Amino acid sequence: MTQPFRDFAAIRAAALSLPAPEADAMSAARARDAQLTKPPGALARLEDCVFHLAGWQRRSIPQLEAIHIAIFAGNHGVAARGVSAFPADVTVQMVANFERGGAAINQLARLHGANLSVAALDLDRPTADFTIAAAMTEADCVAAINAGAAVVSPSCDLLVPGEMGIGNTTAAAALAAALYGGNAASWVGPGTGVNGDALANKVRVVDAALGFHGAAIADPLEALRRVGGRELAALFGAVLMARLESVPVLLDGFVVGAAAGVLARLSPAGLDHCLAGHVSAEPGHRRLLGELGKTALLDLGMRLGEGAGAAVAIGLLKAAVACHAGMATFAEASVSQRS
Repeated sequence: MTQPFRDFAAIRAAALSLPAPEADAMSAARARDAQLTKPPGALARLEDCVFHLAGWQRRSIPQLEAIHIAIFAGNHGVAARGVSAFPADVTVQMVANFERGGAAINQLARLHGANLSVAALDLDRPTADFTIAAAMTEADCVAAINAGAAVVSPSCDLLVPGEMGIGNTTAAAALAAALYGGNAASWVGPGTGVNGDALANKVRVVDAALGFHGAAIADPLEALRRVGGRELAALFGAVLMARLESVPVLLDGFVVGAAAGVLARLSPAGLDHCLAGHVSAEPGHRRLLGELGKTALLDLGMRLGEGAGAAVAIGLLKAAVACHAGMATFAEASVSQRS
């Protein structure tokens, strides 16, 4: 299979040539909405979601028949520094659980009739400990980006990226700090449930990484390569390719948001095709959404990862599309419009 991106230079070029939503489709969706049997704006953010989907799907009445939930899994060398409440082999075990259909995301995918794929990225070869070396070579990082890009089909109505990787909230915190500034304490949270001395250790680990890499991580792709991980690179690749194929994206939590932030830093409008499914309980996620200019659809205190929060929000998008497509117009229902 041909790899879409040869190197970082090709990725930078792609990020500077991103398509826009189709204005005519959005205008047609707004025109239809104005004729539906409801007061203007009565469905509030549901209407905004419809206009968003219409523009990126390039159809005046959007649909959510082909939904793809794509989970990427990776292992992190930094996990050996005690940054997680769970051992690194849980990544492999959870991938097996996804494949057996036993995880929360499997139930949510089934509920919504979504296709679910799981890409395990060299789990027997963790990234390097990024407190003493770059997590990945450029070749490794590009390979992971291409693995993410490969899951995106132009016929997809909605992409929901998710992740699994012990230690990846540590990587996400380091990446968010590299992209948006601040020290480790302003981004690090409990992740899988660390607290007390373990949380303080996690902060020290991220600060050590930021200090070790210094000015090199001012560049977004270098930040991804140096303090990210394979699943974060794949998430970035999937979000980038979705934009190139005009596929709308529903973002999950902190790890997904940090990975998507790389595209936002490469191109200020890079995440215009994305909606934020939820805001997680991970403290840095709310701040990150502010940096990305996104307001989450849901705020349920979830912190599971694996795309679960965004998958719950699929129900809201389906409600929005159902109302837009199925409601009668004033003329069809013989209902008088307001004066």
